[in-house]
Amino acid sequence: MINRTVYKFLRKKSASKFGRITTLTGARQTGKTTLVKEVFPEFDYISLEDPITRPDYAALSAIQWHQQHPIVILDEVQKLPQLIESVKAVYDQFLDARFVLLGSSQILLLKQVKESLAGRTALIELYPLTLPERLTSSWDDEIKLSRLIQLLSNPSDTTCLQGMPQTNQQYARAEIEFQHYLNLGAMPAIVDHSLQESEKRDWLRDYVSTYLQRDIRDLANLRELEPFVRAQKTLSSLTSQLLNTSTLAKQAGITNITAKRFIHYLEVSYQIILLPPWFRNQNKRLSKSPKVHFLDPGIQRILLSRTGELTGGEFESAIISEFFKQIKNNRLEVECHHLRTLDGKEVDLLLELENGYIAVEIKKSRNISLSDAKHLRKLDEILDKPLLHSLVVSNDPHIQTWDNGKITAVPAAWLFS
Repeated sequence: MINRTVYKFLRKKSASKFGRITTLTGARQTGKTTLVKEVFPEFDYISLEDPITRPDYAALSAIQWHQQHPIVILDEVQKLPQLIESVKAVYDQFLDARFVLLGSSQILLLKQVKESLAGRTALIELYPLTLPERLTSSWDDEIKLSRLIQLLSNPSDTTCLQGMPQTNQQYARAEIEFQHYLNLGAMPAIVDHSLQESEKRDWLRDYVSTYLQRDIRDLANLRELEPFVRAQKTLSSLTSQLLNTSTLAKQAGITNITAKRFIHYLEVSYQIILLPPWFRNQNKRLSKSPKVHFLDPGIQRILLSRTGELTGGEFESAIISEFFKQIKNNRLEVECHHLRTLDGKEVDLLLELENGYIAVEIKKSRNISLSDAKHLRKLDEILDKPLLHSLVVSNDPHIQTWDNGKITAVPAAWLFS
């Protein structure tokens, strides 16, 4: 069993007066049910997946809910929308009532929650595993703050990045786990090292099919899934590229409007990240298109039936995803952007903190040199706040510093662990 970063926060929030209703959402199979059963063993558990039993729960009054299930976990709550009103009624009438709501369909669940439970619920999102989580083996294991989180928490102190990875025992394990992540992704079900790789790929194929048959039908009520399948596969081949809905529509054989709708479905169901552009400087000609990144490299590669070495774009998306998950899990006030000027300067990831920016260049290479950091130099001429530090994140196992310590080249597994 693997510990999760949101474990303590979930418990703390639910115990507060502002957490009497806690909503946990995230992609299917990210471990929501397992997590809440571990965090709240004293709560009743009700799954609304079964259409046969749903009417029985729908018929319960607020008083009956409080009498029979005063503290309860409601799983797949978006399957019974009217139940949200019952939860609201119980909340308003009984101060000792507590609910944990689970759902894997963000758009359906959050729409109902925001409309009916505004100001009454704490919202928490659960993502696929991060590297620090993968380095635990039980709920009792401490999840150590990664070097990335240490840097973002105190960007003026870069000593956390220094060291000799080759002599660090934890790094050796982190590197193994990181390579597994690059190859097969971070869904909890496939982290079990006793499983054969073929079994893990079978699980990923089944996951994609389940997602299409359940989540997408819930989201879009599609009569025909084939156009969405084409769009999903086409988009997976475009990971880490600027989003061009016209290109996607043409390659997938769908209309531009349909392409935009499908992209939205993929984003709200936690399959892709749309990394927004940074274009605050009105004096520079900057791209205003987002970049698309798949949240999980295993799912992205299974869509294309790809094995073996990652492409540069696939590696970039995997790195962006790990940044994104760790920032979200630790609830940091950090905004993520990409930056591209029309004359060719590009920054793969621009992290905006309160007092400045951290710029990130991502390279798949195992041999990094100063030339790989060329786009990170002279960014102060563009940005509206100070550039606090720059990173080159790669597969190179050596740590290097350039420009009087302003740029650090760091192994990905070292930064994320």
